[in-house]
Amino acid sequence: MTEMNIDIDALMHELEELAAFSDTPPPSVTRVLWTETDQKARAYLKRRIEEAGFSWREDAIGNIFATFEGKNPRLPKVGTGSHIDAIPHAGKYDGTVGVLGGLEAMRALKRSGFQPRRSIELLVFNAEEPTRFGVGCLGSRMLSGALKPEEALKFRDQDHMSFDDARAQGGFLGDLGKVQLSDQHYFAFVELHIEQMPNLEKAGLPIGVVTAIAAPSSFKLHLTGQGGHAGAVLMPDRKDAFLAASEIALCIEQAVKDHGTIDTVGTVGLVQVHPNAINSIPSKVELGVDLRDIEATRRDRVLQSLLQAAEDICLKRGIRMELEMLNQDPPSKSDPMLVKTIQSNCEKLGIPYQNMVSRAYHDSLFMARIAPTAMIFIPCKDGISHRPDEYASPEHIRTGVEVLAGVLRDLGEV
Repeated sequence: MTEMNIDIDALMHELEELAAFSDTPPPSVTRVLWTETDQKARAYLKRRIEEAGFSWREDAIGNIFATFEGKNPRLPKVGTGSHIDAIPHAGKYDGTVGVLGGLEAMRALKRSGFQPRRSIELLVFNAEEPTRFGVGCLGSRMLSGALKPEEALKFRDQDHMSFDDARAQGGFLGDLGKVQLSDQHYFAFVELHIEQMPNLEKAGLPIGVVTAIAAPSSFKLHLTGQGGHAGAVLMPDRKDAFLAASEIALCIEQAVKDHGTIDTVGTVGLVQVHPNAINSIPSKVELGVDLRDIEATRRDRVLQSLLQAAEDICLKRGIRMELEMLNQDPPSKSDPMLVKTIQSNCEKLGIPYQNMVSRAYHDSLFMARIAPTAMIFIPCKDGISHRPDEYASPEHIRTGVEVLAGVLRDLGEV
């Protein structure tokens, strides 16, 4: 087995340097797709790739591909990577550990004198976070064909800038039709990521082997009632859209409990009330709902149950309801061969691990449509993520990169 040395000091320094590219002051990190800050962060990463002696390219939306060329570069590649964009006031480890950690794994393999049979490719996904256009995993959706160019071109950001104008402002003008990858591009894809939950930390384990990724069904319910003066309309005559929304929110919780399992979760994360005045009966309400599970049939059964309950509530209260589906992505199961490869590398290194499910979804969810895919989790303190106090220790990051490097080595030789 090739012996590898992970330069954790250099890697931690790079994580700190990358975190400095932010639209908000430290310790928070804010990097939004195609902004000037995003471009500076990309430029920094490309310099690190070049210094390591790897070539890189970008596609028409800014996905970055860095290649450690193998002896037979025509073979389907072994891929790894994650994202470097960050929601407003986030932390410095979400996504970036998988990108800079993936780069360090490739550097460690190269330093050891290893040359793979298959090329190993670091993929830096564009816009895993939904900050700019309200769609998560934008880069991997387009790479996998889950999002077509004609659909992306309909997007507008919060400033009403079109998708095409925004990418042009970011410096990307290529053919969107060439973004989608062939299902022969990758032999396998493995993503390293912080867990974003406290399970590994509570168990005292350094590695989680992800066997499945839950996926959301996201939708909005638009409720229309009848407004009026808070003092002048008597209670029997009211068609209060917010009271209907309140009942529906509780029904969502109940539907998950009645028809789901521990792997089913439902969240009402968005509530917009009109006219939003203390002395006015709410006439319109918009509810944003996230329902997710690792089993699509179970998730969809919960969805149908809660929609029926919502219709019954609206009928009773005289409220008109419109459903707007945002996305309904299928969950994914990790490839058994890749799971075994991760496990065997942990065992060879004497590293304890546990199999686990990813409750959050990642770019690997969409890569699973075009390649065998798996994920490696490392602990993060208290399970905190998407906050400035997000933290992963150097020891855990080093362990994750060491396992990843071994997996890339093994897959690169197949």
